[in-house]
Amino acid sequence: MDTHAALYRQGQARLDMLRQLKSRDGQSLTSKMKENGITRRDFMKWSASVTAMLALPLPFSTLVAEAAELADRVPLIWLHMAECTGCSESLIRTDTPNLDSLIFDHVSLEYHETLMAAAGWQAEENLEHAMEAYHGNYLLAVEGAVPTANNGAYLTVGCKGHTGLEIIKHAADGAAAIISVGTCAAFGGIQAASPNPTGAKGVHEVVDKTVINLGGCPPSEKNIVGTLMYFIMFGKLPALDMFNRPKWAYGARVHDNCERRGRFDAGEFVEEFGDQGAKEGYCLYKVGCKGPYTYNNCPTERFNHHTSWPVLAGHGCMGCSEPNFWDDMADFEKPLGRQLLHGIDATADTVGAVILGATAVGIGAHAVTSIFAKPLEE
Repeated sequence: MDTHAALYRQGQARLDMLRQLKSRDGQSLTSKMKENGITRRDFMKWSASVTAMLALPLPFSTLVAEAAELADRVPLIWLHMAECTGCSESLIRTDTPNLDSLIFDHVSLEYHETLMAAAGWQAEENLEHAMEAYHGNYLLAVEGAVPTANNGAYLTVGCKGHTGLEIIKHAADGAAAIISVGTCAAFGGIQAASPNPTGAKGVHEVVDKTVINLGGCPPSEKNIVGTLMYFIMFGKLPALDMFNRPKWAYGARVHDNCERRGRFDAGEFVEEFGDQGAKEGYCLYKVGCKGPYTYNNCPTERFNHHTSWPVLAGHGCMGCSEPNFWDDMADFEKPLGRQLLHGIDATADTVGAVILGATAVGIGAHAVTSIFAKPLEE
């Protein structure tokens, strides 16, 4: 309780400081909501949901609302490295404007190659001006892996011919906080898959500062906006896991919150895509689901206005928010069985390959003992 009270006071002090800064947008969030048909009630419901998502007590929802309204006081520089722009697409590709995309639009976005109108020399000048004018105060978001082979020559950006490696190091030097958006920026992603000829690496491997890693290919727009909101609200990094991912987003296994978990515990599995089990929503573990090895909030937050996510749509989790997933999680349509990942015994509830193919296949460890004990008792 005392910890939450201290954090609340810290948030209040941070927002008081932001109020002293000049708005860079010129249009209030309230007017933007009105233009897009979003009511104040919708906004407060959104604030409460973000508060819950960040694992904060409900009274913090007032701070979330205030932080959203002050988002235009926080300069954001968004860089693209070796990537497909899918992470930005995850955030901006909505059928109708919602509060997540509206908050992103309200943040003082100083540079974003995909969204800005400027190009060429003007774009370069915008980036250099933003890094100089807001040195030490801007939030740096990076999308894509950083090629390092041949001194970064595999990625050359802009009319001045700077390498991505040079740009990242320069931008990171003046950043107040750094967010790697997506698995490519966080861990190298598919660009870093074997044999990795470009020497692609995650941002944290080429800079000397702590980097928040938002794993996912792509990450949920909720995780992007939630991380932005946390920084705006407190001016610091959230609690991070062993891979520097926010615990509030990556603190639970996909497997444990999956809507098919009951099928897993009951030993009801899809044997091949399109079979009767697939039609009835059985567990996808035997056709390659990596949910037992993956930490993310996909089952609870989903994508596209909370509409769906891969497992609900019928395909197993690929483990895309984990380091080296492209190599470690393959084949994507076959179970891993018993395999050591990142130094952790990452079996499906320690059942593993021993039970694969048996009647009790995939049943959680909490149920295995009772199942095998029955013949002895009888």
